[in-house]
Order: sequence, then C-alpha cells, then structure tokens
Amino acid sequence: MMQLEFRIERAAVKDAEKILGLQKLAYISEAEIIDDFTIPPLRQTLDEILFEFSRQIVLKVESGGDIIGSVRVSRDGETCRIGKLIVHPDHQNIGIGTRLLQAAQEQFPEVKRYELFTGEKSLKNLSLYKKIGYRTFKTETVSAKLTLVFLEKFSGVSG
Repeated sequence: MMQLEFRIERAAVKDAEKILGLQKLAYISEAEIIDDFTIPPLRQTLDEILFEFSRQIVLKVESGGDIIGSVRVSRDGETCRIGKLIVHPDHQNIGIGTRLLQAAQEQFPEVKRYELFTGEKSLKNLSLYKKIGYRTFKTETVSAKLTLVFLEKFSGVSG
C-alpha cells in the first residue's frame, strides 16, 4: 500500500466551506450507525462553522491540495476540548485520525486534561480513543437512538 503524504496545519476561514462538506460526508457513517440523519454535524450551516472558526482552533489535513481531515480544538480552563474529528472515508484507518488527535492535543500542551465525545455505537472511534489513553467518564442519552460517551485523558498519559 502506498504511503499517503499529508500535512496538518491550522485551517483558515477560507477552508470553512470545504471542511463543512467533508464533515457532512464523514458523519454519514455515524448517522447510518444510529439510523438518524438529523444529527447536528449533518445539519450544521456555513454560518455556524464560521462562528466556530472565531472561537476554536480548526486544524486541517491536506493531501494533494485536498482537505481530507479536520478537528476543532478549544480550551476551557484546564481542559482542552476536542471535537468533530473527521477523516475522509477514502482515507480512514491509515493513521490520519490518530495524528490529527495528537496535533489537537499539542495545541494546548499546558492543560491538565483533554476531553472529547462520540456515540456509544461508534466502536471504531471508541477503540481509537481508548488505544491512545482516553477513558470514559460519563455517558449522556441524547435520544432513543443516540447515547454519547464522554472520554478524558490526563496530560502525561502517553499513547
């Protein structure tokens, strides 16, 4: 298998529309898992993502001029919140998500903990997060079809 060349860098506002399109593509698999195509990542608007750009660090993964991954990161006191970690379906399972998660954590190396969440039926996501040191600390039922699992990792925990 050919090694994919890619780089991770901070996204600019001009990337918002492409990232939103990628997000909708990437979250289709999540919607299929829970049989609910009304989840917020699929309904997000360009204005909403632009607002997130003004309040969060948005990282992107580029390969061959295309954006193939992204993640949003913010700081809340001693916690780094990581959200909307996405990788293009054609480029999953080759380490991009892991590298993106590491890059997200590197945005706030001084915090005491990192936090993220995913759906309880998103077994690939849960496996990735646990493999690199995240542990479940709570669950939250959103609807009959969706329960979110919140995970945390304390700084100094390698993975």
